[in-house]
Amino acid sequence: MAELSPMMKQYFEIKENNKDSILFFRLGDFYEMFFDDAKLASRELDLTLTGRDCGQEERAPMCGVPFHSCEGYIQKLVAKGYKVAICEQTQNPAEAKGLVKRDVIRVITPGTVVESGMLDESKNNYIASLYSDGTDAGVCFCDVSTGQLYATELSGKTVADEIKSQLISYNPHEILLGGTLANSVALGSFIEDKLIANVEKPDEEEYTYLDSYDIILKHFGSKKAEKLKDSQMVILSLGALLSYLYKTQMVGLERISNVELYSVNQYMKLDFNTRRNLELTQTMLTKEKRGSLLWVLDKTRTAMGKRLMRSWIEQPLMNAAAIIRRHTAVEELLNNTVKRLEITAALTGILDVQRIMTKIVFGSANARELRSLASACAELPAIKSLLEDSTSGYLKELYTSLDTLEDIYTLIDNAIVDEPPFTVREGGMIKEGFNPELDSVRFDMTGSTSLLAQIEAGEREKTGIPKLKVGYNRVFGYFIEVTNSYKDMVPETYIRKQTLANCERYITQELKDLEARILGAKDKSVAMEYEIFTGIRKTVADNLARIEVTTSAIATLDVLCSLSNVASDNNYVRPDITLSSVLRLKNSRHPVVEALLKNSMFVPNDVFLDCDANRVAIITGPNMAGKSTYMRQVALIVLMAQIGCFVPAESANISIVDRIFTRVGASDDLASGQSTFMVEMNEVANILRNATADSLLILDEIGRGTSTFDGLSIAWAVIEHISNKKLLGAKTLFATHYHELTELEGKMSNVNNYC
Repeated sequence: MAELSPMMKQYFEIKENNKDSILFFRLGDFYEMFFDDAKLASRELDLTLTGRDCGQEERAPMCGVPFHSCEGYIQKLVAKGYKVAICEQTQNPAEAKGLVKRDVIRVITPGTVVESGMLDESKNNYIASLYSDGTDAGVCFCDVSTGQLYATELSGKTVADEIKSQLISYNPHEILLGGTLANSVALGSFIEDKLIANVEKPDEEEYTYLDSYDIILKHFGSKKAEKLKDSQMVILSLGALLSYLYKTQMVGLERISNVELYSVNQYMKLDFNTRRNLELTQTMLTKEKRGSLLWVLDKTRTAMGKRLMRSWIEQPLMNAAAIIRRHTAVEELLNNTVKRLEITAALTGILDVQRIMTKIVFGSANARELRSLASACAELPAIKSLLEDSTSGYLKELYTSLDTLEDIYTLIDNAIVDEPPFTVREGGMIKEGFNPELDSVRFDMTGSTSLLAQIEAGEREKTGIPKLKVGYNRVFGYFIEVTNSYKDMVPETYIRKQTLANCERYITQELKDLEARILGAKDKSVAMEYEIFTGIRKTVADNLARIEVTTSAIATLDVLCSLSNVASDNNYVRPDITLSSVLRLKNSRHPVVEALLKNSMFVPNDVFLDCDANRVAIITGPNMAGKSTYMRQVALIVLMAQIGCFVPAESANISIVDRIFTRVGASDDLASGQSTFMVEMNEVANILRNATADSLLILDEIGRGTSTFDGLSIAWAVIEHISNKKLLGAKTLFATHYHELTELEGKMSNVNNYC
């Protein structure tokens, strides 16, 4: 068998270490793929499959994409769940003796994308790491593109449900499973059914406490690692996550500078069905943002604000003080229209600094992205000034934490031209006057004509030769030309270069030095610009902690302004958060229906529920009477209040609920052998098993999927269970077509009929 060519030997060595990835192998201006990778990529990307001689009898299957437009191709592969290993030339071809050195600089996976062109600016792109010993579990979620990292430890009988709840809340695109979770059939089915995520199962060797703690210690330092020491499950899941990120990203992970420990009890728990039925971030039918609660509330002006708004909606608060803190800030902005509108206008000019900073720390940001950072920094002094006289605690806190970053702005503005080129390797980025040495080199490029004229005039004066000329050709370079009639006047310092029929050509040391300066000036200028640029980028990266605090403040301010603008536009009121069990709404409206039907009349409704005589409301009425709309609007208003938003009502007294459960609509799951009735019974059982007296239940047409008397019996039994304080005692809205259930009002003291 013929021996492989040196290049193909190099390819196979690198591929051997990246078997589970599609290898993008850099050759000149293209990323090439070979053999099975080429066949797969040509099929998935609709590329022409060709061949290349590799030293064997058969040509190697090959396809490729241009390196300057590779993002779109990588995005398609990653979206389909593939990993892409980027293999670059790690040596300048001009300096290489033989084969250019190459190596993988990064592996792009569904959960580790940082390129803005491959991401949705309004969503976080999380990678999750889960570990369980069968009793307790550690859960981590990281967005590499923004540097955000969250972790929590779960324990107790409901760990399996809690894990699912957290996965639904963060919606990761890639999940690492360890311990007993790696072989959990139930969790695997849940991920496959409810999420669009790649699952990785690292070797069990990745999950040792000492190794995990060691990598956490090295990454975060002793002070932050010490806080995690008692959370063994978090240590194991976080250690595996960091290990995976170091293997795939290799550089730039200092961007992940903090881990935020949270408790699941900080937030209202919302299961998959509730999020879907209430259409929090997308509609059930079209999966679009329009028609969802997010569509109504999201009037943010920055990408950072959009992601935070989504996070607030998906994680309503449970702490009354934290909720009231948000309400007070929204109220201050609502009452100060000029201030609110000026802040909103200033926020409009701020680009996605969180993701720009990630590229800066990774060393992949170009001059345009530094310019975008500078333009964002330019808005900060005005925003800080507008917050100066704030009275609410939250806005005061934002004022204090907002750094105007004037030094960062000055550095970038002084250094980078207003409209820099896309690439950083061809010059044209650095302003004239920023670096004297660079200016001198540039002068050698642009001022060569005047320099040569000066030398020519000087040599004529020194030698007395009136027709002495300085010229240039490609073969001999720069020269001094003297006609034969003045040969005798040529100084001894001139070195003869070329003899022609009517003249002689000479060079001098000065001319040789100038030639080297002029001919090397372009390359030197480009190299100097790149070195200056990377120095500026490194300085900005070193200020990550300061910039991170400011981006967080800007995102929060953006969300608060959005909520106050929505409240102003839609005539929302501040809800009164009570510590009693009362839920009282006067003339409440459905926020989404109201926004969709701008020119139609929406009939407002009152609501009164508590945990005593008004625990269960049985709602009857014909089809299309608005029963489901009414119940959903109550759930949405409670959720809005707990995210810190004002609500669509004349007045609102709302007690904090720990969970909202919804059982709405009829659907089957025939693929797993479940009829409409079976799906309904499973959902009802889940609600009765997990709800507490502090939950809000929205139940629509329970028992409809079976015979009339069986269905009525089930519905009757469910109401009896819910209304019994010893068994459950949760506030409930129960819509039904079984008019027989209205008899319960007289039989049970806490059940009331509404039509």
